[in-house]
Amino acid sequence: MDCLFCKIVAGEIPARKLYEDEHVVAFHDIAPQAPVHFLVIPKKHIGMLTDLTAEDTFLAGHILYTAQRLAKEQGCEEGFRVVMNTNELGGQTVYHIHMHVLGQRQLSWPPG
Repeated sequence: MDCLFCKIVAGEIPARKLYEDEHVVAFHDIAPQAPVHFLVIPKKHIGMLTDLTAEDTFLAGHILYTAQRLAKEQGCEEGFRVVMNTNELGGQTVYHIHMHVLGQRQLSWPPG
């Protein structure tokens, strides 16, 4: 298994976990870009957003629901950003889908 996030799911690499259930794991980003910056990943390996299938519909919704619930728990009620980078031009560096959640600072648009 070469996937960094699969190793986190398997417990082979430690992470500062915020949440875990049978479908997803959420953990703090190792290089935070905001006071609150965590990732929500599926336990199932899916390389890119474009690899989602119809059978992944529940999982995709669960990732989004988990992200917003944890953002509120982390004190981001006034606003937060969710980001899923896809493929090289989209800025993806780990090829296991993941949602970044950033909050507790003013975020600009467009991002840099």
